[in-house]
Amino acid sequence: MDPKRPAPSDPSHLSNPSIPSDPAALPGVQRRRIVQALAAGAAASAGVPGLVQAQGGPVRVGYAIARTGPAAGGAQVSQEPNFLLWAEQQNAAGGLNVKGTKRPIELVSSDTRSDIETAVRTYEKLMGSDKVDLILPPWGSNANFAVAPLANKFGYPFLAPTALSRRLVEMKLPYFFLLLQQPKPMMDALVDMLKSNGAKTVAVIYIDDLFGLENYAALKVALGGTGISIVEEKSYPLGVKDLSPVLRSIKDKNPDAFIGLTYPPDTILASRQSKEIGFNPKFFYASVGTAFQLYRNVMQAGAEGVLGMGSWNQKTSPGAKAYFEAHVKKFGAAKEPDRWASGHCWAGLQIMTNAVAKVGLDRKAIRDYVAGTVHDTIVGKIRFQGSENVGIPGSVSQWQKGEFEVVWPKAMATAPLVPSKPAWV
Repeated sequence: MDPKRPAPSDPSHLSNPSIPSDPAALPGVQRRRIVQALAAGAAASAGVPGLVQAQGGPVRVGYAIARTGPAAGGAQVSQEPNFLLWAEQQNAAGGLNVKGTKRPIELVSSDTRSDIETAVRTYEKLMGSDKVDLILPPWGSNANFAVAPLANKFGYPFLAPTALSRRLVEMKLPYFFLLLQQPKPMMDALVDMLKSNGAKTVAVIYIDDLFGLENYAALKVALGGTGISIVEEKSYPLGVKDLSPVLRSIKDKNPDAFIGLTYPPDTILASRQSKEIGFNPKFFYASVGTAFQLYRNVMQAGAEGVLGMGSWNQKTSPGAKAYFEAHVKKFGAAKEPDRWASGHCWAGLQIMTNAVAKVGLDRKAIRDYVAGTVHDTIVGKIRFQGSENVGIPGSVSQWQKGEFEVVWPKAMATAPLVPSKPAWV
């Protein structure tokens, strides 16, 4: 994983020599003034085509995200680049539309260092004493689970793109919304795909935390009554360095499918070690992280045929293609958005943008708008039932010729399923 935080670009027509080219060079500074300064430059450049003069003070948007530590790899692929791109685009257009008035965005942000307690303290400060206007969420199921009650306490809508937890849905927090498909629909889609393509046996490994436990529980329920049996199941701890013993044991049982409910480093570890020991089942599924460009880069041709959690790519919609191209233009071809949570993160930003344009910065009104509207986004129509996104079905994607294609269900597929994984190369 690449934990290095991407630096915002500095368009020449908005340049400001007082702004460092790499804000990471400012350790310990929490308030990101860079986007505000870019907006000021835009406001001063009303004669430049495409720029609209901003009105009013800045809209202060707060968040805490992992820039260092084990969560940084996912956070710096799926979330913070999107926050930066969104703010830049809004400010280049004159600012965020607040019920008809354009106001520049000021991002108020800090590094959680992948520490849950730091995330909780920071969000309490952002909402309780700093009283920022809007909040963007942290990365990962565990961090979101820890801060979700604060959304309700302080009355800030949270649109979380990297949280998978049935428990969060059951908590019935009216200000907290989960953008990703949750464990049940994701595991239902996976099992439906396996059953429809003749799988009879599966082996499972899962990380021993909220993500792994909830997805494994949903998987077991989905397998019930299908005739597909689990030949081996093993949990493993966060930070595992070697999965080869359990993979060798699974190989000996020769299952039709391998399912890894894994975090990005472990997804790559399981894939590399399966290749090393010659374990190549008909279906090889691992997530999260399979949707990352990093996975394709590390595994190279060996990524071909690997399955995982994914829900979109450039073929999904014209908006998805435009978003992908804008992301690559800002951060470079080496930092593509991932084909799952990145798209849902951008969808959440679309929803927030539309809500503020419609009702302004009244957070209760934003919450009601989010809860009561069918949202047309780059990944499809999102509709919330309580905290859960019930508009997008569970899905499975597969690496095919350099793209992570949506292959199941067929109604949202961008390519047909390759029903037998080729040999590792």
